[in-house]
Amino acid sequence: MLFSPVFFRVEAIRQLRNPYTLVFTLAMPIAMYLLFGAGAAYGDMSAGHGNVRFYVMCSMAAFGAATAMSSLCSLAASEVGQGWGRQLAMTPMRMAGYAAVKLASALCFAALATVLLFIVGAATGARAEDAWRWVAVGTLVLAGSLMFGLFGLGVGLAFNSDSSAALASIAITFFGFFGNVFMPLDGVMLDIARFTPMYGYAALMRWPITEGALMSGGQDPLWLVLASVAAWTAVFAAVARIGVLRSRRRR
Repeated sequence: MLFSPVFFRVEAIRQLRNPYTLVFTLAMPIAMYLLFGAGAAYGDMSAGHGNVRFYVMCSMAAFGAATAMSSLCSLAASEVGQGWGRQLAMTPMRMAGYAAVKLASALCFAALATVLLFIVGAATGARAEDAWRWVAVGTLVLAGSLMFGLFGLGVGLAFNSDSSAALASIAITFFGFFGNVFMPLDGVMLDIARFTPMYGYAALMRWPITEGALMSGGQDPLWLVLASVAAWTAVFAAVARIGVLRSRRRR
């Protein structure tokens, strides 16, 4: 069995009852947007095809989706460590189905976080020139966040339960700071940022707004952004594969 709707429903309800999930995947991106975007004096200034509030809102949506995907998928570690992997071995569900349910439930929370943030953004003055840009950004945020789901799943399966969740969360924050997500980078820092996992994801998500233009000047070609996303997706898929193999040996 590659996917269990019953297991998916149980997993989604369980996460809705988890205070950690509600705070760090739903509330934190909104709080960061309100602090750095809605409350900024320069929020109405133009930023590509939208204003600064819209730009910051999209950045926080990307960070929130990546955090949701990585942190929720990394919870696989504690379940495997508690013998959940051996329990699954007694059912028709394969480990691939277990991973698919984890990714699907995390994606739902990433979508919920994005929708809530967009609602708050629209209510606080985030504006884009065309309505389709909202849809395009939201779609790219969710599609791109799947790579961080693979990262979280791989970390959760490869490491023990005491360190995996913390490692995934710290890594995403690190990727955000050094990936041109929280603040515009330039010079050497921008050159380094282009090789980090979050850079291509954030640049692709912002494409409907900026079309590759950088706040610090210059422009990224689309092929470079897509190549970054593809390369890091392949790396994280390999990490997830290694984690699945290690979990099988533990069973």
